[in-house]
Amino acid sequence: MTAVSPGRTPEYTAEPAVHLRDLNMVFRGAGGDTVALKDATLSIAQGEFVSLIGPSGCGKTTLLRLMADLITPTAGELLIGGQSPAQARQERAYGYVFQSPALLDWRTVLGNVMLPLDVMNTPKAARQARAHEMLRLVGLGGFAARYPWQLSGGMQQRVSIARALAFDPGLLLMDEPFGALDEITREHLNGELLRLWQETGKTVVFVTHGISEAVFLSTRVVVMTSRPGKIEGVVDIDLPYPRNVETRESPRFFELATRVRELLRRGHGFDADD
Repeated sequence: MTAVSPGRTPEYTAEPAVHLRDLNMVFRGAGGDTVALKDATLSIAQGEFVSLIGPSGCGKTTLLRLMADLITPTAGELLIGGQSPAQARQERAYGYVFQSPALLDWRTVLGNVMLPLDVMNTPKAARQARAHEMLRLVGLGGFAARYPWQLSGGMQQRVSIARALAFDPGLLLMDEPFGALDEITREHLNGELLRLWQETGKTVVFVTHGISEAVFLSTRVVVMTSRPGKIEGVVDIDLPYPRNVETRESPRFFELATRVRELLRRGHGFDADD
């Protein structure tokens, strides 16, 4: 995949990275059925950075888990790069970054990044070289011999991103990875994530509760309703690259954030004047 120049918007290819049509997810239980996702239709182009935003319980993480083949949809169509999620999982077409870093305390930082390559039986020299490369990419080249408990929360999340990138997936699924961090650290990592996205050309699907975070990061923001989760609307983010502190203070940024907020309120069932 072609890397994206820091000064321009990515160029998209014809084959969608993610395609879903009339996707439904119902969780069956003794106490009754829970409709988590209803009739979701969306196409995400190769090289896009798309954020999913909505209230708690609206199906954002469910949608990400469906893409990752961690659960199976009740109905509808879902393709990852033209394949079923199961095929994409077999071919390691995506990396997944969880809400918490989920690092192994007894492994060094380098060992944690190497973990998926160990599972793939990659030759030792190759997996070490790749893990070092990914640590340099996330700005942690000097921390390979440390252990997770010796790192800050933000640094641990960067290790988890390096691990997800280690086997070079085309698609990066990120489930609110910065939600537990303080605002200054989160804004710094937002900038670092944009840099990584532009350097690697990956497709990113990013779950967040933050309007500012979604607008700052994304090429498009997908706004979801309260449960049952539906797609209320999609906002195209036309802010220029590179994005920085000045971006967050621009009139256009506030216009786009207001549009996302209006869709969120509508998805909650609130009128604009409430």
